[in-house]
Amino acid sequence: MPDEAALAQAGVAEVSHLAGREKSTNFDGMTHGFKEWALICEALGSGKQSIILRKGGIAEGRAGFRFEHEDFLLFPTLFHEQAAKMKIAAHTALPAAREDGQVEIRYRAHVEWTEDLIDIGVIRSLAPHHLWQDSEIEKRFVYEEKRSVSLALLRIFRLSEPFVFPDSPKYGGCRSWVSLPAVPEGIQSTPVIEDALHRERAEAVQALIGRNHFASSAAGSSADV
Repeated sequence: MPDEAALAQAGVAEVSHLAGREKSTNFDGMTHGFKEWALICEALGSGKQSIILRKGGIAEGRAGFRFEHEDFLLFPTLFHEQAAKMKIAAHTALPAAREDGQVEIRYRAHVEWTEDLIDIGVIRSLAPHHLWQDSEIEKRFVYEEKRSVSLALLRIFRLSEPFVFPDSPKYGGCRSWVSLPAVPEGIQSTPVIEDALHRERAEAVQALIGRNHFASSAAGSSADV
């Protein structure tokens, strides 16, 4: 068990070792969608970043946001001001919405571990590992009474073909999680970055927050699934 006093001193409020569960190797029953800015989905899917920092929205309920699922699909949202809140050119265009009005999902994520961070200095140190502007992350940190953000280290996989399904009002609103149709049979997925680079990033993030999860990770091999 982690030393809670040491975690608090390091700016970590809570630790969740999701990697201790068996890693999903197929899409059976995978109907969980995680709503994230489309440009962040592309950053994750192109291998530019491997973490998510989240506070949650007004529809999360009194319990607040949690990484509820170990495996999920990245559901891109077309929030128009997102480029201005990221460390990219403000005029960067959003991925185009489909003309037929359907949702297109290209990536899935596996959560290796999560932590709630309560030290703004620790949070700022993660800046080289994501594309959000510091001001956006700090806004999330101070949102609501509990000053914290939830961090997840992810392994991202590219689907062998896009998963396309009709859009619906039930996917709207200020919530993180949505229930999706079942992924069609035959769709496979492949890691977007090599094992060595993933390990290097994981160890760098762990060093910044003062933890060592990778050595005890049960996530297993990144072979195609």
